[in-house]
Amino acid sequence: MNEHSPPGGPATMADVAEAAGVAVSTVSRALRGRPGVSSAQREQILRVADELSYSVSASASRLAGGRTGAVGVLVPRIDGWFHSTAVAGLQERLHEHGLDLVLYRLQGREERTGFFTRRAFRHRVDALVVVGTTLTPDEEELLAEAGLPVVGISTRPSGRPFADVDDRAGAAGATRHLTNLGHERIAILRSTTLLGTHGAVSHDRYAGFCGAMAERGLDVPEAYVVSAPWGLEGGAQAMAELLSAATPPTAVFAESDEVAIGALRTLRRSNVEVGRTMSVIGFDDHQLAELLDLSTVAQPVHEQGRTGGDLVVEALEHGRVAEPERVLPTRLVVRGTSAGH
Repeated sequence: MNEHSPPGGPATMADVAEAAGVAVSTVSRALRGRPGVSSAQREQILRVADELSYSVSASASRLAGGRTGAVGVLVPRIDGWFHSTAVAGLQERLHEHGLDLVLYRLQGREERTGFFTRRAFRHRVDALVVVGTTLTPDEEELLAEAGLPVVGISTRPSGRPFADVDDRAGAAGATRHLTNLGHERIAILRSTTLLGTHGAVSHDRYAGFCGAMAERGLDVPEAYVVSAPWGLEGGAQAMAELLSAATPPTAVFAESDEVAIGALRTLRRSNVEVGRTMSVIGFDDHQLAELLDLSTVAQPVHEQGRTGGDLVVEALEHGRVAEPERVLPTRLVVRGTSAGH
């Protein structure tokens, strides 16, 4: 073992950077033959990489196989808090390993169809990460034909590695919180995707809600299940519909904090006292949740992104992922929008 050898396991690009005393991005440029690195520095990095046997694994195989050193990221939107936070965590992890990020927005039906059928990404990236987007069976088949590693973040592509939370358990915990406060008339605000459907996350959170209600022998009337487009406006519309019910609920579980925040706006404009007349709980722990005193189920969004990055790096460096299912914990955060009934 030489002086630069890592303590155990295969060397990573970060190991080479630390041993050479340079940034990971500098190692990446040197190993990929890109400009911005002096001849002396490149020679030093190549020598350290050789001593660590790194050139035999990740870097050299990428060069020999004509790899791009880039990872494609599929998101339904780029302006949402959840997606931007998850992508930020992912980008940090990829950058540590000298990998670039290429963002693909799949906002509408035409964009999605074109992306999956043309598959131009095959020559631009070495792997794909799907963030918060439920793939159709046809889309999964087209990705399989492309032959690239695929990783899910807050989604679980069939047979692929993923970083996620237990949405059913989190939703059940939020609902039990409301029933423990004495609420029996509890509604749920469901979110639809840009395609007008319910994604896998919505289905799981709805199942968790229904399961917790059934545990207490509580019915969920059809009027208490309201679907609207994801976001503030959708939440505001859904809450307005609930308030027009013959017997309004006393508590509401919203499938996301942004939907819950929209619901709070409607309640306050309708002079409904939040937390006393109507309790509200969301899911996510959005950056505005504490400011608005919103009870919620917190999920580690940034950490999901970083964990997804770990899965990508492992798939590229070793051709497989030893632990492909990474389920991170959620936690109940009780604030002022939920109270006893």
